[in-house]
Amino acid sequence: MYYLDPYVKDVERIYNQNGRKGYLRLDLNENPGGLPQQFLNDVMKCVTPEFVSQYPETDKFTQILADHLHINCDNICLVNGSAEGIRYLIHAFTSLNGKIVGVVPSYFMYQVYSEMYGREFVQVNYNDDLTIDVNNIIEKLTDDTQMLVLMNPNNPMGNAYTDAEFEQILTVAKEKHITVMIDEAYHYFYPKTFMKYALNENRVFVVRTFSKLFSMAGCRLGYIVGRPEDIRLVQKLTTPHNTNAFAMEIAGKVITTPGILEKLISDFKDGRKYLLEKLNSRGYEYKGDEGNFLFIKVLKEDADVIVERMKNDYAILIKSYNGIGNFGKCLRVSIGAAKYMERFVNALFEIDQ
Repeated sequence: MYYLDPYVKDVERIYNQNGRKGYLRLDLNENPGGLPQQFLNDVMKCVTPEFVSQYPETDKFTQILADHLHINCDNICLVNGSAEGIRYLIHAFTSLNGKIVGVVPSYFMYQVYSEMYGREFVQVNYNDDLTIDVNNIIEKLTDDTQMLVLMNPNNPMGNAYTDAEFEQILTVAKEKHITVMIDEAYHYFYPKTFMKYALNENRVFVVRTFSKLFSMAGCRLGYIVGRPEDIRLVQKLTTPHNTNAFAMEIAGKVITTPGILEKLISDFKDGRKYLLEKLNSRGYEYKGDEGNFLFIKVLKEDADVIVERMKNDYAILIKSYNGIGNFGKCLRVSIGAAKYMERFVNALFEIDQ
């Protein structure tokens, strides 16, 4: 007879936005400028009928990535975007009705996958001043907690954990045998990493994506790092040829071409500096210490109105968030190169002054 998993039936989803072409897209933490066109033209010279017709092979790219990270290939599991890796980890290391602890707000797919697989997602909330107290996280870690999810830095708040804070959390997690997933999607915008723990501690994983600084959101490529024995367990869940040849070719060239990563980082830093200087000049409050995004507390106009006018009058896409501590309802904007930030702030100042 027909059957439908009740956990799938009851999951509430917000699907990806469509119809975004033609806009300056500052709503999904993408790089609005992307990779240089000439660089992509050079990369795509390898695309032949044979390249397209064959199943992708991962060994070459995995070795390039391992060399870049200064780790071994058996520490890496390639995934079709880090969201797939998050799903695999929840599937493999938690059980039906198992408890998963995570900070909110954060990347919503942690909760979606928890509900999809019939897990219980235990929320840790931010303080009103938009800080997170690690003691509040530790209080939620009980003997029946199976996984802790930490995004570092966290989206959308932009906070990051210190070594001392993470080690304090990890000590409790190890005592209670809790798997720890560290989502470093915004690495390079914030270069500090907890990868050494994934390489040396049992059931600690780092998940990363090529969608953010690497500017490859359209390619869907990410990876999980962990101890070899843990990575082998995750790889059992992967589908055959789950990462595509185009994504691996582009990512490999980004990693090995001198100056590309440095240019992406430099453009981001210049854009962030420009944006903050302009916001400071007009008295705006903002939050987002790390990552490629910023919360902005509006001055006069309603945040939802600003979002609509940005789209309709200026062809700029941003988001509004409600209930963000003492910011209340505010804007969230992705940070790109200075020319894109100039276009955004000019529109903001015309609407909200």
